[in-house]
Amino acid sequence: MRHSNIPGMRAYLVGGAVRDQLLGLAANDRDWLVTGVSGEQLAETGFRQVGQDFSVFLHPDTAEEYALPRGEKSHTNELEQVCDDLIQRDLTINALALSPEGAVIDPLNGQADLTARILRHTPTFREDPIRVLRLARLAARLAPLGFKTASETRTMIHNMVQHKELDGLVPERVWSEIMRALEGDNPTHFFKTLRDLDALKVIMPALDRLFGVPQPAKHHPEIDSGIHSFMVLEQATRLRKDPETRLAALLHDLGKGTTPSNQWPSHHGHEQRGAKLVDALCRSLRIPNRFRELSRLVAEYHTHCHRALELKPATLVKLLQSLDALRRPERLEQFLAACKADARGRTGFESCDYPQADYCRAVQQAIIRVDTASIARLSRDPKQIADTILQARSRAVASVKKTWQETHISTE
Repeated sequence: MRHSNIPGMRAYLVGGAVRDQLLGLAANDRDWLVTGVSGEQLAETGFRQVGQDFSVFLHPDTAEEYALPRGEKSHTNELEQVCDDLIQRDLTINALALSPEGAVIDPLNGQADLTARILRHTPTFREDPIRVLRLARLAARLAPLGFKTASETRTMIHNMVQHKELDGLVPERVWSEIMRALEGDNPTHFFKTLRDLDALKVIMPALDRLFGVPQPAKHHPEIDSGIHSFMVLEQATRLRKDPETRLAALLHDLGKGTTPSNQWPSHHGHEQRGAKLVDALCRSLRIPNRFRELSRLVAEYHTHCHRALELKPATLVKLLQSLDALRRPERLEQFLAACKADARGRTGFESCDYPQADYCRAVQQAIIRVDTASIARLSRDPKQIADTILQARSRAVASVKKTWQETHISTE
């Protein structure tokens, strides 16, 4: 069935699908508002109810969402019902509906904001503060089209932050929005928007704290640690699509935000401090372990990777073992991509070579080729097996290092 065979039911396409259609974009999801029908009738026809705040149903064939109107229930006029529901939405450009006959219903002048490329709040925006993150995510998606946040919307959100209206956000809902932004094409714009809206200091205070913290200009011409972190995320977005790598790249320097100002622009020990801050942030937002583990490893070991060609063989072996790179080669690739993004996320270094990545891959292969089973079988003292394996792996790495230096130095 297309919609339903319930007599009198009318389905209006609403929200983002209408917005995208008017912009000439492909709609990711289609949501419907239905009138002339009750929840009981929908359920009897095979629709599956979801949600708690108001009645939302999933179509039995398409799984698209069909919602009963929100707002005043006393309206007898169908158009009033639809308009009242649209006003409950977050932004004017989402407060649009397409009637079954193809007419656009626009109670908040959202079409004018589409033309002007403006993201503007609705009268009910403040009822759900998670909408601040949704605005930031939409701003990132529509940035290539030139969309900007309305000045009055920015002012209102600043006011919301000042009055602590974002402090009670449910961590899981916050993470869901961040996750979707990280999976998008422009996650850096999402976080930049949050900072512009004064909301980043509530959502990720450890990240926001990096802004204004200087780094040595010799290595970081951009100087500011926060700007650097955004540049690293931008580079990671070009290198990998997976959100784990992108988050790790963004959070890799959190420790610099806790460096005493009398030590600036040096940041000795920021790696270990950053790893602890990653743990705390991931706990506060209920971020899944696979994200936390990679972000923590990148924070703690990214400078090791940058200095890989200088490290002793045994130190390199221990580094790859800490990454679990022998059993999880994909994690090594994520780690290397985040480190490469860190090297390139600097003004003037955006296209720099990063031979450390290939070197670490060669080291990993050399370590894998060490026959640890034979070492364990032939060992007379079980207590010495781990040390013997480390020594064998270190010798293998030393051989790779020698070959690597001879090959690459001679070709420079």
